[in-house]
Amino acid sequence: MCKKLIYVILFMLVLGLCEVQALGQEWDRAAYWDGRYPSAWGGGGDAVRDALEAAGYTILDADQLKTWMDGHISDKELSVVVFCRDVVPETVAETMTSNCTIRRYLDAGGKVVWYSDWPFYYQGSSDGTMVTWGSAGATSVLGFNASSGPNDTLDVVEITDAGATWGMTETWESSRPTSPTISANMTALATISTGSAAAWVKHYLPGDNYRGFVRTFDRSGAPTIIDDLIRLAEYTATTSGNPTPADGAFHPDTWASISWGPGGFAASHDVYFGDNFDDVQTGAESTFQGNQADTNFVVGFPGFPFPEGLVPGTTYYWRIDDVKADGVTKYQGDVWSFTVPPKTAYLPDPSDGAASAAPDVELKWTGGFGSKLHYVYFGDNFDDVNNAAGALPQGTTKYTPGTLKMAKTYYWRVDEFDIVQTLKGDVWSFTTEGAVEPLDPPNGAVDVTQTPVLTWAPGFGASHEVYFGTDATSLELKGSGNLGSESYDPGQLEWNTTYYWRIDEANSANADSPWTGPLWSFTTASFLIIDDMESYNDVDEGKPGSDRIYLAWIDGFDNPATNGSVVGNFDPPFAEQTIVHSGNQSMPMAYDNAVGKSEATLTLTSNRDWTVKGFNTLTIWFRGSSSNAAENLYVALNGSAVVNHDNPDAATRASWTEWNIDLKAFADQGVNLANVTSITLGLGNRSNPVAGGAGMMYFDDIRLYAP
Repeated sequence: MCKKLIYVILFMLVLGLCEVQALGQEWDRAAYWDGRYPSAWGGGGDAVRDALEAAGYTILDADQLKTWMDGHISDKELSVVVFCRDVVPETVAETMTSNCTIRRYLDAGGKVVWYSDWPFYYQGSSDGTMVTWGSAGATSVLGFNASSGPNDTLDVVEITDAGATWGMTETWESSRPTSPTISANMTALATISTGSAAAWVKHYLPGDNYRGFVRTFDRSGAPTIIDDLIRLAEYTATTSGNPTPADGAFHPDTWASISWGPGGFAASHDVYFGDNFDDVQTGAESTFQGNQADTNFVVGFPGFPFPEGLVPGTTYYWRIDDVKADGVTKYQGDVWSFTVPPKTAYLPDPSDGAASAAPDVELKWTGGFGSKLHYVYFGDNFDDVNNAAGALPQGTTKYTPGTLKMAKTYYWRVDEFDIVQTLKGDVWSFTTEGAVEPLDPPNGAVDVTQTPVLTWAPGFGASHEVYFGTDATSLELKGSGNLGSESYDPGQLEWNTTYYWRIDEANSANADSPWTGPLWSFTTASFLIIDDMESYNDVDEGKPGSDRIYLAWIDGFDNPATNGSVVGNFDPPFAEQTIVHSGNQSMPMAYDNAVGKSEATLTLTSNRDWTVKGFNTLTIWFRGSSSNAAENLYVALNGSAVVNHDNPDAATRASWTEWNIDLKAFADQGVNLANVTSITLGLGNRSNPVAGGAGMMYFDDIRLYAP
């Protein structure tokens, strides 16, 4: 894997440089270096200065830096300065306060990139002397302790998802990190094992997500990959970010003033808002609220969308597309959401269906919208709790049921009184420590394969019985076994059907035996899963159970002269676990079409008959990036029949996109759909490769659907 790691890092470096070149003209780029002024842990900075100058950065001395910052405080144009010496000059840090020039420059939307040890530890003068400010320097100028520790751990940093997005590739041993939550509006770019940030950004403009004080390489010396500095300096968010209310938040009111931070190229914003995710995702006309220059929007108030007010218990979705000054170029944003709390109790703790609760658990919940009093019902029988009445009212949102038995399922319900009416709550459940727990599929799972193997973690039992069926009230005994055989294969299941299962345990050495297990459920898919990317792991190659994604999807790593693809992240987890369409994983695939095409192929070992159930559609979910080169996206079956995406810019789509393909398009090219042996995903012209660009794609949820 070492060779693959090197290849991917080099690829990302090239990709990052392409993005820098594309966006760099938007920035006034400068680097501070002045030989009259001292430097400390970072060294002389000559090599960094020379590299930045060669990349087109203007080299500024201390006096020029003052003039340059004052100019941008006034004009507020996009600007960035990289400090090549790590002692701040007195020309821009005149006083150890937030009123000095460099802080006012940050407050005005400026961007500073700082590497090496403690920021603002010293203030330098033109005679080469230094005044020691210590840790108070950053606290006073930046507004927080920029090196809160733990210090000198020499932990090797791990680049975060945000750091990768900003273009970081180099790791180092950390000396001077800080807490990523020590101040508001911070983005962690690289962290150490304690969770402290060794590289980070403090954003000073409200809503901003790409400017501010950028801290990297928190140790003595200078970064060896100068292009990392350039990518950090010139990173520009092309889409809006920092939504308010926060994505996924509860908003306790029936109206909202939503706001966001604009992307770097936004002259105006197309606003989409509604109560249906798909409508907002696709930009349905009913959700389009207009184009505006402002970065806030009111809903749920007379004269605005949803004038009758937002409805309690409803989730609302919204999307902001940034529009450039030409009025044509648009950057589609992510779909965000917030929920107006229901009038019934919600967010139970323990969560509904939770396992391994402590016997002395304290029950908590969030009161319903407008609720004043609460009525709690508790017991070990669902029907009794569901039908109970007459509880005494209480004002607090917590309840202690007393010491509970181990390995037992309990039920509880909270009714809410809002002065006008009493609203019956849902019945929740939890199971105390020592009980069996489902592993696969998890409780409540949907879109489960029709041929699952059920597995679970044992509890106190030395033996077990398996109950399974489609009727939750009348499960059938399907088998039994002893400790160490915690699996059950139910065979071929029906499509789009909910199944229930339960594991009862017994142990003659325990006085509380036997134990009736909790009821679990899952629902099978209404489609056939070709690959949902969920099965891949990071177990070392050659070891039992190893199933790394790049060993299943064969890329161009071993044949880079004709195939520019690399499947998998360059560090574990190799399958992507943040940018996913559904479930927990997707497939990342870097492409570099300098060699003409990039593709990855999966050889099918099962689900090769695509004629069953009357399948007629192959569906592939994909996501690219606005910074990707616009290359043709294609899929091939059995190594020959190719279908191209009808959008030549598909690779630049920055949100998850569904691609539906009529299977007839493959059959017409001679594919025997009863024996599909392989599927290939690629970018470029497969039949006539032509040198092209580079980018990063993500694929997920490859499925077959019937009409």
